Amino acid sequence: MKVIFLGTPDFGVPALEQIVQKHQVLACVCQPDKVGARGKTEFCAIKKFALAHDIPVYQFEKISRDGVETLKNLAPDIMVTAAYGQILSQEIIDIAPHGIINIHGSLLPDLRGAAPIQYAVLLGYKTTGVTILQTVRKVDAGDMIVKKSLDILPYETNGELFERISKLGAEAIIEALDLIESGNAVFTPQDESLVTFSGKITAEMEQIDWTKPSNDIINLVRALNPSPVAWTTWGGKRLKIHALRPCDQQFEGVPGQVVQCTKKCVAVMCGDGKAVNVIRLQAENSKAMDINAFLCGKKFTVGEILGE
Repeated sequence: MKVIFLGTPDFGVPALEQIVQKHQVLACVCQPDKVGARGKTEFCAIKKFALAHDIPVYQFEKISRDGVETLKNLAPDIMVTAAYGQILSQEIIDIAPHGIINIHGSLLPDLRGAAPIQYAVLLGYKTTGVTILQTVRKVDAGDMIVKKSLDILPYETNGELFERISKLGAEAIIEALDLIESGNAVFTPQDESLVTFSGKITAEMEQIDWTKPSNDIINLVRALNPSPVAWTTWGGKRLKIHALRPCDQQFEGVPGQVVQCTKKCVAVMCGDGKAVNVIRLQAENSKAMDINAFLCGKKFTVGEILGE
């Protein structure tokens, strides 16, 4: 089939890699380039892949305003989206005879919205997956074509899960395209009574609230790794926390209190009366490091309170 691929971050790269092997990719559509550090223009992952494979790239400021005629003239059979980043108008949706199908990083109708992978980790899910669905005007509400699940590994971070789900999405999108091309696709409506949502991760969510249960805090740290990274304060400065683990020892103390500090271990009390061990962290104006390396140059004091 003749495909137009719409995507921006690296989530869509494994899928695009598979699609170009089986179908004709007419063009890739990405968000406009960003200006990064020192004024250097940064290309997104999809644009880099497309340019390396001689695929035309289009970057519309507003696709529903600026891209309609361009996409119509390309005459695709179908369009595929993967974390593209713009809302599509009905006029865009109607361009291709087979419409648009989207790769979504959850088992719909659970976790519609912007951050399904992060929320699966944040909420402590044991299982998640990928859904290929027909794009409609209502966000993530279209009929489902293919669903694939996977188990979330113990202490797996958002970044690690993101990579595995992107690869699973590549498998699922090829299966969906094959079903559509052969005329064997079954479009299953979502059960609206089972819908949940994943909103954007906000700046307010990044700060650790030590009064919360230990598992919730561990999951927050996992969900925000590798970016934007959960943080607390220590000595009036921001301290980023990249990894925590449950502490199997019992301590007494108030939430946020350092209850153990050895040459290789720092334990902090949480709101459920359990402590967590800090595994990896990053002081202000420093690089991230494991706790052993961190403690070679800096010291915590038993009794001090993080987050004050």
